[in-house]
Amino acid sequence: MKRTLFFTFYFLLFTLLLTACMGSGNSAMATGGEVTGVKGTSFSEPVPFGMVPVRKGSLRVGMEEDDTLWGAGFPKREISVDGFWMDETEVSNAKYRQFVNWVRDSIIRERLADPAFGGDETYKIEEDKEGNPITPYLNWNKAIPWRKANEDEQRAIESVYITHPIDGTKMLDASQMNYRYEIYDYVAAAQRRFRLNPEERDLNTDASHDEYRNREVMISKDTAWIDDDGKIVRQTITRPLTGPWDFLNTYIVNIFPDTTCWVNDFQNADNERYMKLYFNNPAFDDYPVVGVTWEQANAFCAWRTNFLLKGLGGMAKQIQRYRLPTEIEWEFAARGKSGSAFPWESGEVKSDKNCFFANFKPDRGNYTEDGSLITSKCGGFSANSNGLYDMAGNVAEWTSTVYTEAGVESMSDMNPELRYNAAKEDPYRLKKKSVRGGSWKDPESMIRSAWRTYEYQNQPRSYIGFRCVRSMVNDNSKQPTKKK
Repeated sequence: MKRTLFFTFYFLLFTLLLTACMGSGNSAMATGGEVTGVKGTSFSEPVPFGMVPVRKGSLRVGMEEDDTLWGAGFPKREISVDGFWMDETEVSNAKYRQFVNWVRDSIIRERLADPAFGGDETYKIEEDKEGNPITPYLNWNKAIPWRKANEDEQRAIESVYITHPIDGTKMLDASQMNYRYEIYDYVAAAQRRFRLNPEERDLNTDASHDEYRNREVMISKDTAWIDDDGKIVRQTITRPLTGPWDFLNTYIVNIFPDTTCWVNDFQNADNERYMKLYFNNPAFDDYPVVGVTWEQANAFCAWRTNFLLKGLGGMAKQIQRYRLPTEIEWEFAARGKSGSAFPWESGEVKSDKNCFFANFKPDRGNYTEDGSLITSKCGGFSANSNGLYDMAGNVAEWTSTVYTEAGVESMSDMNPELRYNAAKEDPYRLKKKSVRGGSWKDPESMIRSAWRTYEYQNQPRSYIGFRCVRSMVNDNSKQPTKKK
């Protein structure tokens, strides 16, 4: 009896082990030869802080009627967009200041590790625990000795500041606030004409296969470096395609906002107080950052992405990058779930109680009638049906899209976008980027969701800010947005 139980036990154990092996190593046998699919590890996308979901849907882009006041015709088209996350408010001074401070602290840590400033190697890790060389990285776990610095450490800290030659004010040296980042162009790398293997390249040509295969393929990439004088040198290189590194673009951007925009945008106006206080004073922490170019906004998105990915560990590969919204994503989000002309349901700019729905300049020119002279705090007015604040007025907002008169007429009707990374030597007209939403200085006609205008990508303004978006890993919503 005991022997029978003994053999029965081991027979069952052997069967279980065999089944387990078949399930992992020979799935066809385990499923009786049927194809059942191989599923990946389940993934639940975390809700991004300060963002709201804009679910996939469709709308008719553009104004139903041409603008009679400004004589502007707007292209109209039915389009569909996928779901994405969007900042519920514009990026504030406080959030952008975190970016500036991060760049400042990274420079200080680099210098604290430099032998010229004492050479404390614990601020920059260059070896693993076994002493093997690795790609160097800054040690953000080691605090900067702001209050108890020795002489060398104090020199490193003070090196990022300057003193005003007239009044002696200590201030951050804006010229040093440069952020370097890299973006891999997966779209270009995926195109058949850029395939590394000539046999896989697109053969839509009148040339024979052999002629086409042996033809030199040219690729353009952006690169940047700091010269001996400390100046940023940007260059677009066109060269023969040699390998996957040709799709890696490098950017170095000075990211300090142009606080002088308040003076330069308005001649014969006393805006000195905003120039000195708006970005630096805590009273304006929750106001939208301005004086930021399109290039600086993109640098912020890159930094925000890298800042997030470092804290995600294994989930990092599943997360999409932060970026500027496309022009169409912006309009789709602004119109709300009902596709309204404004981000609110009413066609008017004031409620029944005579309260304005946004911060803008009424057409007769009274800036303060809505309660603000310039910008107002982010989220000071009610959100639209997507949960987004200030999609009309306050500050106009950068989009990722190149501005053309044709607009959506030259785009796809699915996730439409026109993108062009203008080279430094390109004509200025190629550096126009679409700006949406109108601002605190604009009349009612220019704060409608469909209104299109532009600014040059390297031009900071006191009335243009931005917000970020992030594509959803998978939008599982089933209710499409109603069409306008």
